[in-house]
Amino acid sequence: MLVRDETHGRAGGEPTGDRLLLVEDDPRIRGALVLGLADEGYEVDEAGSGESALRLLDRESYDVVLLDLMLPGMDGFAVCRTVRSRGDLPIIVITARSGSEDVIAGLEAGADDYVTKPVVASELAARIRALLRRARPERPVIEVGGVRIHPDKGIATRGEADIHLTRTELRLLTELAAAEGAVVTREQLLERVWGYDYFGDTRLLDVHVRRLRRKVEDDPSDPRLVLTVRGVGYRIAG
Repeated sequence: MLVRDETHGRAGGEPTGDRLLLVEDDPRIRGALVLGLADEGYEVDEAGSGESALRLLDRESYDVVLLDLMLPGMDGFAVCRTVRSRGDLPIIVITARSGSEDVIAGLEAGADDYVTKPVVASELAARIRALLRRARPERPVIEVGGVRIHPDKGIATRGEADIHLTRTELRLLTELAAAEGAVVTREQLLERVWGYDYFGDTRLLDVHVRRLRRKVEDDPSDPRLVLTVRGVGYRIAG
C-alpha cells in the first residue's frame, strides 16, 4: 500500500469531526495508524518529517498533533517546541523509548501526553478523546492567588495580562483551584485531567506541575500557590 506524505485519507468509522496531524517518518507505522484512526472516525493528515509537519500547520487547522520524537532532520522535540510557541494546540508525543529522559524531555518541550511504541490505534484514540474532552471545560471563573481562571474561554489571567497556559495546564490548574485548598491526589488528577486510570507513572503529572509553576508562581523554586503534599498529591494555597 502506498502512503503519500503530506496527504490525508479517510475510511470507515463514524466521523468525529476532529482532524489530526500525524507526524511519523516510518511509512508502515504511519499507514497503519492512519487506517486505524480513520476507523475510529478521525480525519488524519500525514507528515513524514518535522519540516513538512510545520508546513502543514502553517496552512491547515488541526485538533490534535500526534508527534513521533525520533524524526530525521528536525526532530520531534524541536517540532514540539515550535508548535507550542505558536499556541495551545494539543500534542501527544509518540516515542519508541519509555526511558525517563526521553519522556520528560518531550513533556518539557510542551507535549500534553505521550504514548510508547508499538502504538495501538484504539488506545491512541482513547487518549485523543480524553484530551479533546478536557480542552474546553465549562465552568465558572475561579480566582486563586491573584490568578483568574476562565475555563469556558480556555484562558487564565493575572490583572490585565493573559497567562499563556496549554489546555492541559489550564485543566490541571482548574482542577486544583476547584478543590478550594483541599488536597487532590495524584490518582484523581490523572483521572480528571488525562482521563485514564493511574498506572504508576508520575512523570506526566510532575512535569506538568513544574511547567505550570513556571507560569503562575513568582518563584517556581519556592512555590506559594501550587503546593506539593508529599506522598499524596497537590493543592492550591488557600
